[in-house]
Amino acid sequence: MPHTAPDTNVPAVRLSGVRLDRGVRTILSGIDLEVPRGSITAILGPSGSGKSTLLAAITGELAPAAGTVEVFGRPVPRHHRELLELRKGIGVLLQGNGLLTDLTAGENVALPLRTHTKLPAPVIEQLVLMKLHAVGLRTAVDLYPRELSGGMARRVALARALALDPPLMLYDEPLTGLDPIASGVIMSLIARLNATLGLTSIIVSHHVRETLPIVDQVLVTANRGIVFAGTPAELEASEDPLLRQFLRGEPDGPIAFDPASAQPSARDALARAADAAPTRLAATPAAPRIDAEAR
Repeated sequence: MPHTAPDTNVPAVRLSGVRLDRGVRTILSGIDLEVPRGSITAILGPSGSGKSTLLAAITGELAPAAGTVEVFGRPVPRHHRELLELRKGIGVLLQGNGLLTDLTAGENVALPLRTHTKLPAPVIEQLVLMKLHAVGLRTAVDLYPRELSGGMARRVALARALALDPPLMLYDEPLTGLDPIASGVIMSLIARLNATLGLTSIIVSHHVRETLPIVDQVLVTANRGIVFAGTPAELEASEDPLLRQFLRGEPDGPIAFDPASAQPSARDALARAADAAPTRLAATPAAPRIDAEAR
């Protein structure tokens, strides 16, 4: 099941002159980037700046309108069967985990193995336990998603993403909805698994402070392009106004988000919404009373 790259000298991922469109709208343009094998790369940036769109291009979900996308030296194919083979070598941790609620943790992890291999059931069972052990959840094999905490569910989803031993891992907002402790566990796991399994990892995140300590390089997307590429130290030392605003979470700066800086149509829509909004919130008559003990 391991998927080996054809040449260890080529980058794990390379985009050259890429333009990515959604319908008639250009999301990113003039994208040139390389992700070295064995590295952890963070893709940061404001909401809607094209971070997840880059992941869609790497997995072949979105074909570039211009340029080329290569994974381990091979252009991302368009033919369905070839694309499926490529995707077997890419593990993806989804924002919402994507666990099937009617299956146990073990059954969720086993799903890729049962779908894409012809391994006998006893071997699959052992592999499932190995993957769950790798994320510290071997004893959760028989638990259902509803019986798991948010952090545990995220780790089960990570174990499933690793089921086929992919050399490339993509993490789409891996910390969404997690408390600080669970977030720390997930980031430590990502770093440890990347090192021990020899993976290449790409993390899309807006959790800057939690992400920077474990990554080797950082890309920042904004204004339909990549506005920064370098190390975490170089990013934090940058005096660029856009980067400083993003890192510090400052309300004023090149990154506009308030109604005054929106496009005219957006401002009009916001104004209409404000006019239509009630001036006072009232309790819903049918809403049940919640006692302190019930909480």
